[in-house]
Amino acid sequence: MKPTYAHFSPLQRLLHWTMALLILTMLFVGVGMVATLSHAHDTLIAIHRPLGIAILLLVLLRIGLRLRRGSPPLPNDMPTLQRTVARLSHLVLYALMLAMPLIGWSMLSAEGYPVTMFGGVHLPAIMPHDIRLFALLRALHTYLALLLFVTVLGHLAAALFHGLIRRDGVFSSMARGARRA
Repeated sequence: MKPTYAHFSPLQRLLHWTMALLILTMLFVGVGMVATLSHAHDTLIAIHRPLGIAILLLVLLRIGLRLRRGSPPLPNDMPTLQRTVARLSHLVLYALMLAMPLIGWSMLSAEGYPVTMFGGVHLPAIMPHDIRLFALLRALHTYLALLLFVTVLGHLAAALFHGLIRRDGVFSSMARGARRA
């Protein structure tokens, strides 16, 4: 059984807030990519691909840390339905943070494009070149990005609810951790 902590560790908080920034950046860069055909399109793609791989690596680290260390318990007076929604929404967030970069990488592989990282490093294809598969993965990437956006908004709303209305320590467990004496 994992030990129980009142707050997330400094590393968990760092990963959370770093990934929050990266994911919001990715959502806006993604919208910008599909909304323009200007010269900015290539720049946005050059940003989007390595950020996606960075998010993939960070979420793997975050999942390992979460499995090892766990998370602070939810308040005892929190209704069962809210507890269930909190747990399910975290599972959905983690699944989407993992799925989005993998689907993006798969999509590019199916299209026949390399995933170019900084410095001209190319990642290997993880799917066969298949234009129908590309079309399916592109649609899936788009729909899951919309789901991620909605899920992030719900997560933010819940965090604000806990921080401003309930004031039950849920928000502060990720925002600042334990107070120093």
